[in-house]
Amino acid sequence: MSSNRKAEAHLPIEDYALIGNCETAALVGRNGSIDWLCWPTFASNACFAKLLGTEENGFWRIAPKEKILRSSRRYEPHTLILETTHETRNGAVQVKDFMPLRDRHAHLVRIVEGLRGPVAMRGEIALRFDYGRAIPWVTRTDDGIKALAGPDSVWLETSAPLKGEDLRTVSEFTIRQGEKVSFVLTYGEYGDYRERSPRAPVDVRNAYEETRKFWTEWIAKNIYQGPYREIVERSLITLKALIYAPSGGIVAAPTTSLPEHIGGVRNWDYRYCWLRDATFTLLALMDGGYYDEARDWMNWLRRTVAGRPDQVQIMYGITGERNLIEWVVEALPGYENSRPVRIGNAASGQLQLDTYGELLDSFFWAYHALQKETRSAEFDLLRIMIEHLETIWQLPDEGIWEVRGGPQQFTYSKVMAWVAFDRAIKIAERSGFEAPLKRWKKTRDAIHRQVCEKGFGGRLNSFVQHYGSKELDASALLLAMVGFLPPDDPRILGTVAAIEKHLMQEGLVMRYDTSRTRDGLPGSEGKFLACSFWLVSNLELIGRHADAKRLFEQLLLLVNDVGLLSEEYDTKRKRQVGNFPQAFSHISLLGAAFSLSHIGSRRHTAGVSDHDH
Repeated sequence: MSSNRKAEAHLPIEDYALIGNCETAALVGRNGSIDWLCWPTFASNACFAKLLGTEENGFWRIAPKEKILRSSRRYEPHTLILETTHETRNGAVQVKDFMPLRDRHAHLVRIVEGLRGPVAMRGEIALRFDYGRAIPWVTRTDDGIKALAGPDSVWLETSAPLKGEDLRTVSEFTIRQGEKVSFVLTYGEYGDYRERSPRAPVDVRNAYEETRKFWTEWIAKNIYQGPYREIVERSLITLKALIYAPSGGIVAAPTTSLPEHIGGVRNWDYRYCWLRDATFTLLALMDGGYYDEARDWMNWLRRTVAGRPDQVQIMYGITGERNLIEWVVEALPGYENSRPVRIGNAASGQLQLDTYGELLDSFFWAYHALQKETRSAEFDLLRIMIEHLETIWQLPDEGIWEVRGGPQQFTYSKVMAWVAFDRAIKIAERSGFEAPLKRWKKTRDAIHRQVCEKGFGGRLNSFVQHYGSKELDASALLLAMVGFLPPDDPRILGTVAAIEKHLMQEGLVMRYDTSRTRDGLPGSEGKFLACSFWLVSNLELIGRHADAKRLFEQLLLLVNDVGLLSEEYDTKRKRQVGNFPQAFSHISLLGAAFSLSHIGSRRHTAGVSDHDH
């Protein structure tokens, strides 16, 4: 794959936009290049992997040949259809990028339209299957090309001229005002290599209209009417795009190994379904009025966690796969040389007690949002989980942040064990299903006493990272939000004050201080954006509305030009870092927006009424 071209520098992460079909997603750069696409699903091997390497690892760029004076982009209102406008000295051109919902095959459509002209254009595509390691065999068809490599087959259909050049396919054409040229990339199933074309040519206009209709009708169900409607809508659409429609599973992000620190090793594969992230996503969607997704997720959960309760994992594949072996793609140098590039995730084998609390919390709220549809089958699953949690809640675990420095008695893990028992008790009481309530209440109260005795640090006047620790952890911001203590409890007020004073840097909240916490990994990380949104919700809960609003609107300045957020923010480089777009960031943004508008599930009221704290 030698080339005389000079390697192009990586775009900043925030220069990408998302398109998808609720089965997979692609990242489109501001420069008109699609640099990441796993096909046909989120979990598939990438066929465009320039994001984590070079052009030789696969990309597809369509842009003016001459110097671009200015580029602007937006999503077509209420959709996931991306519009990018390039202006040159001779004219202007717009490129529409979208992925229709899958029929027999999956498609990616790019429509080039002349706004002013003429504008000379150049399209260049380098398909590289298996994370950039496999060069396909490319042949011509009547209306384009087909590319085959092992199980992968892709067709490109277009009326534009095509030619081969240095193991790439190039298209050069001129677009004038009012003219349109379309490109349709189609992924075929194994065996389609026998066909000259995988199907009849795609009706591009119909594909566009159907895609637009799907997104506009879906987002019309949004019940939020507060002052941040535009960013709430964009976050909801982003979360919908991260749901694998055939199963209802929700991926944490569509990417792998975008670094938490540029040049560092904290690079993880997020194309999986964390039970925790899925639960938070479910709650955010229900707060927005989306109940079909809640039902789909409950169905996914029943299938996924079937079996013995001691076999429940913290994450699964998009259809419930359990085997997520972690390995490294040595051939990819990583985003801005941030190695390693990891596929799979070894954290899938960790014990994280908080997962049980988040699962039971979602059961509790789904029980109300779905018109009390909790059936005996769901309650049997709930009971099995609680009975297992009774035997393990006192064990140390790896915690919400999946540290690799050894298990600890993490305070947040114990709080969420309390949440699990609290929600199970409430569901049993309100549904009438038989349960050992006396025993469950005794355990719930014992956990509460233990957390208050061992998880609260007198010197800091705050809940601490783990029992005996002197360090803060942003997960303590969730205590009031899940109802462990009332928002006006002195221990909650002390925790918020301590985090503001000791865990904030340059206006953002750290997960924890990596220089003082043994997490088993070298180097540092960016500021985990969800934590700052949690602080917004806490400030609102404790009555500091002006401070909450001010911080929220400062955080909105970090959102990129099309409304997307990655996992973290590098305050020194002033850049987004981590996998992108990140469900957890958008979930927490939604939670903060709902808190400021005083709508939603009001989770902080769920548990406190039953206890004398």
